[in-house]
Amino acid sequence: NSPLLDNLAGNPALGTVNNCGAGPTPWGTYLTCEENFNGYFGANGLWSPTVSQARYGFSTTGFGYGWYVFDERFDLSNPMYANEGNRFGWCVEINPFKNRKKDMPVKRTAMGRFKHESVTFLPEKFDKRAVCYMGDDQRGDYCYKYVSDKPWRDHLLDGESPLDHGTLYVARFDEGVDGNDGKGSGEWLELSMYNPALAGQFSGMDDLLVNTRIAADIVGATPMDRPEWATVGTEGEVYWTFTNNDRKDDGQGALSEANPIFENTDGHIIKTIDTSDTTFTWDIFILARNTRRPADAPAPDANDLQIAAYTAPADGGANVFTDPDAIYADGDGRLFVGTDGGQRDELQDQLVVFDAESGEYRRLLSGVASDEITGIAPTPNQRTLFTNTQHPGNGSPTNTNFPAPFDGVTIPRDCTL
Repeated sequence: NSPLLDNLAGNPALGTVNNCGAGPTPWGTYLTCEENFNGYFGANGLWSPTVSQARYGFSTTGFGYGWYVFDERFDLSNPMYANEGNRFGWCVEINPFKNRKKDMPVKRTAMGRFKHESVTFLPEKFDKRAVCYMGDDQRGDYCYKYVSDKPWRDHLLDGESPLDHGTLYVARFDEGVDGNDGKGSGEWLELSMYNPALAGQFSGMDDLLVNTRIAADIVGATPMDRPEWATVGTEGEVYWTFTNNDRKDDGQGALSEANPIFENTDGHIIKTIDTSDTTFTWDIFILARNTRRPADAPAPDANDLQIAAYTAPADGGANVFTDPDAIYADGDGRLFVGTDGGQRDELQDQLVVFDAESGEYRRLLSGVASDEITGIAPTPNQRTLFTNTQHPGNGSPTNTNFPAPFDGVTIPRDCTL
């Protein structure tokens, strides 16, 4: 236990909020990821954010949900619950096969606290340890990796969780030889008290993990264009989606070879390959702006790097997509990508499939007004694919009544397709 997770009120830690992507573990449980937890908090009285609270985006009104008006746990101005915000922003492990009252979900704090978008595990054939990859879903934040201390089966035999005993890393994307070819090397920077850069910066490992973002700032991680999902391909390569970032001019992120577009409204996908626990290579898999029609080509921006110059797609823009978000790699070299953001050519958010080797892509599905296509899961025989449409119409019946026929009245519903 850490005092940073205790409140003067003595209330138990309860609940999980704003759950985003989920990742199955090699041992049969799954992790659900707490994203955008800060928006559930607000202040009924006078309150000034600490450095930590400011870095995680806490504010007096949050997202406007008003939980703090009715539940004192979420009132930032109440000193009895000063640490309640530290209890959220974690990966939560759930065992769906055991007694739900006896085997409570567990927040795996060794995996760091940030706006977890999803988590994906490296298959055991590549490494018998628990190796997983995670993105922090905010413009200008980072890519992370967690590695267990020993093979995950050994941890379980010793009666301990592989997710409680390991090392957390954050990514620094270094430039390549010429600095403008869209590929390079990188380093996984250790986030622990053994890293000299972090010595004396935190009171202990609990302080570091509660403030994972601040630790990543200190070691010099590369700010990315809003890290979203990650998935592992057939050769152990990792594909990362970056939805967009058009706010570099106000300090949210920075131009780099790995993020070569200054006003990156369309997003991109990067592929990384670990060459050791602490090193990797990377290259830009696709810039989504390069799926646009030539007639819709972006105007040149003097801030963009040369590698970001528009290149017309081979299909002339017939399968244009932007804002990649959810991503899943199957065992046959396909990548399925769900989008979340303003699509071109009056399209709604969509599901796209790639041939990972050739880079060829096709649209599989287009959604409904103001939705997000997210989550991809096939049946074992690969004849059926499941995905979801999330927040269709942003909940407004004047936008859509999906899945009901349009009548302007029926509330739209999230659906699994």
